[in-house]
Amino acid sequence: MIDTHAHLDEILCDTRGGVKTIILAASDIEDSKNNLKLAKKYNFLLPAIGIHPQSPSVEEVEKLEKLIDNKVVAIGECGMEFVGDYNQKLQEACFRKQIELAQKYKLPLIIHARKAVDEVVEILKEYKNINGVFHCYAGGKKRINKVLELGFYLGIDGNLTYEDGLIDVVKNIPKEKLILETDCPYLTPIPFRGKENKPAYVKYIYEKVAEIWGMSFEETEKIIDENAKKLFKIV
Repeated sequence: MIDTHAHLDEILCDTRGGVKTIILAASDIEDSKNNLKLAKKYNFLLPAIGIHPQSPSVEEVEKLEKLIDNKVVAIGECGMEFVGDYNQKLQEACFRKQIELAQKYKLPLIIHARKAVDEVVEILKEYKNINGVFHCYAGGKKRINKVLELGFYLGIDGNLTYEDGLIDVVKNIPKEKLILETDCPYLTPIPFRGKENKPAYVKYIYEKVAEIWGMSFEETEKIIDENAKKLFKIV
């Protein structure tokens, strides 16, 4: 199993259970630096670096490039979020700079698009030679094809175990374009909903997908793991 999106500290690093690989998503510069530090200590962790749209800063984005080394597997999470008070122009500027960084270093993007899937898709259409994943995909069935036309993957989280609407979404995602993630410590799946999420709990998302697909856990695991390996170039 591969958890393709987690936010970990030193304590949570020991909560992987049977998960072979965990990709660490970043929200800011400190997160990005911490991811690099943890990845040096634990060989099962792969770091991403990025600036979250909730705290957009062009100056912070410009610091990201200095952090890129041969361990970094992705840029993100980055994107746009139209919730509460937000500065759309600033979010877009920061997002575009991170897209350009991903282009330059041939790294996939981990996209955060909350209430902003259409706008993010339109921005990404302007760029060539990019790929990535729409993390915690929340665009419904009608936007799946827009994401697929970009060549991007769709990431599904623990809320699949308790939000019935996501079952139809998963049914409409091509098997070769689905990856799974915990987004821990958030979005804890059933049977641990309400408690702190852990990478080990990605197992319950795999199980739910296997049920939806009508396949064995082992067959499901093989397909989803191969998808993650392909996207993030995991050897």
